[in-house]
Amino acid sequence: MLLFAAATLAAGLRPGTVQAEETPLKLVALGDSLTAGYRLPAEAAFPAVLERALKAKGYRVEIANAGVSGDTSTGGLDRLDWSVPDGTQGVILELGANDMLRGTDPAVTRKALETIIVRLKERRIPVLLAGMLAAPNLGTEYRTRFDAIYPDLARAHDLVLYPFFLDGVAGQRANTMDDGLHPTAKGVERVVEGILPTVETFLGRLGQKPEQKGQ
Repeated sequence: MLLFAAATLAAGLRPGTVQAEETPLKLVALGDSLTAGYRLPAEAAFPAVLERALKAKGYRVEIANAGVSGDTSTGGLDRLDWSVPDGTQGVILELGANDMLRGTDPAVTRKALETIIVRLKERRIPVLLAGMLAAPNLGTEYRTRFDAIYPDLARAHDLVLYPFFLDGVAGQRANTMDDGLHPTAKGVERVVEGILPTVETFLGRLGQKPEQKGQ
């Protein structure tokens, strides 16, 4: 025990801090099929690819996949408590695409997302909000109301915002499946490439810094 304490102090650490530093930050990706990895193997789904990308940059993280294909913002709210367990230290919230595809009143989507955010804040769980944009064929009025949801909520609740989850994927046949909607494995990699700097900003808010290579 004395030898362990001496070695710890020699490394410039306080006794008892080693285990804490080795514990990864626990995140949950709460979303729909875009998070779940529709028709993809588990290791190609968004949370797994993002986790690998962050670890490659030196972050200690674990990202649980709480994506449910077909889920709406209201569905995500209904399952919030069991999808985001105690001990979660941050949530990447990606919901609303199915609301938009179904033509759900944007007021319903806004209310559900805001309730999720508020309930997580009450549990002291920070949120990164992944935005969605309405399809052009839904008309100008709908698009204006829907597209405003995410930046409005981010401003109101001081959230880190990634404006459009499918940036670089939507409308790009090389990055989408035959349905023209869901990302291929290559498309998921493009999503992760785009969102990675925003996730790093979010981790910075959580006090997480990448380890320097060679440590």
